[in-house]
Amino acid sequence: MTNHKNTLMDRILNWIASHDDEPPYLLLDREILKEKISLIGRGIKNSKVFYAVKANPDIDVIRYLNSFNVGFEIASEGELAILKQLNVEPERIITSNPVKTFKFLKEAVEYGIEYYAFDSIAEVEKLAKYTPRKKVYVRLTVPNEGSEWPLSKKFGVEMEEAAQLLIYAKQRGLDPIGITFHVGSQCSNVYNWHTAIHKAGQLKELVRKNGIEIKMLNIGGGYPIEYTKKVPSIETIETKINSILEEYFPDTEIFIEPGRAVVGDAGVFVSRIIGKAQRGDENWLYIDVGVFNGLMESIGGIKYQYIVGSRGEEKEWTIAGPSCDSFDVIDREVVLPEPDVGSLILILSAGAYTISYASEFNGFSTPKTFLI
Repeated sequence: MTNHKNTLMDRILNWIASHDDEPPYLLLDREILKEKISLIGRGIKNSKVFYAVKANPDIDVIRYLNSFNVGFEIASEGELAILKQLNVEPERIITSNPVKTFKFLKEAVEYGIEYYAFDSIAEVEKLAKYTPRKKVYVRLTVPNEGSEWPLSKKFGVEMEEAAQLLIYAKQRGLDPIGITFHVGSQCSNVYNWHTAIHKAGQLKELVRKNGIEIKMLNIGGGYPIEYTKKVPSIETIETKINSILEEYFPDTEIFIEPGRAVVGDAGVFVSRIIGKAQRGDENWLYIDVGVFNGLMESIGGIKYQYIVGSRGEEKEWTIAGPSCDSFDVIDREVVLPEPDVGSLILILSAGAYTISYASEFNGFSTPKTFLI
């Protein structure tokens, strides 16, 4: 991992030295993207990969990933519009948002998308009206312990209700072919997948008694990346997943929806230090990208690594963004050598859920993305 990051850093520094673009901006490395998109799914039998566009929807990133003939998971007409621009075939698109807008459903059907997730009677009714005879899959609630960004409360149903929904979907003229779940984003607990697949296996047997054959299992995303602490490797996770699938879903088509695992490590935010101050016993460092224009996940617990080009005295810093809002605090107790105002600060593993969350609050522009 150290050599991997050193090589990436060489490419990042060379790009910065040869360009005069003003920070903040996000750099995405092609070599890392290629490595990740080629690795994910390799260890899982009968698998297809659908990149979760929400992780980083930059059109150049999507265009590059599209060159590997992967699929894409989307949730809105905005994400669909990106894929339309690139002429991505509808057969390579799925939508796993269990509650979709009416406008999106109409456009998705018009474009020819076949796969739709659901987790409520209300959604079945919508799908029956707007997407008759399409393939649908139910969102099952599974444990999210060990995930830094849990996703288990907003969506998903328990097994009995999931079975009833699959049966109802069939009665309403849909084609109930699958089950999906999500163990939570940035999940470092490998056993979450074991529990989830076992539960999905029980659901498969339950609905089989009612004449429904589960042909597809969508295991979502959740593969973690290394921010500031070690996490299980993709190979380790997929070895575990594949062994469980062999037991419960030996001949079933497996969908995977990686987002963070594809783009996270490939991204480095380049920011400039715009101020520093001592307030009480705290040292404050102000930079030109913050919670509102690129680092929203920092308020949810994601901890980034930072690099400054300084040989100054090491101190603990509170790092804050540029806006006038006191909520715009990115991190605390970050140990860094004291940098000069005006110098650069690099934020590592920032390729996922940064620009896609960014707004122009307080008049600060959304940072540009460059694929290098």
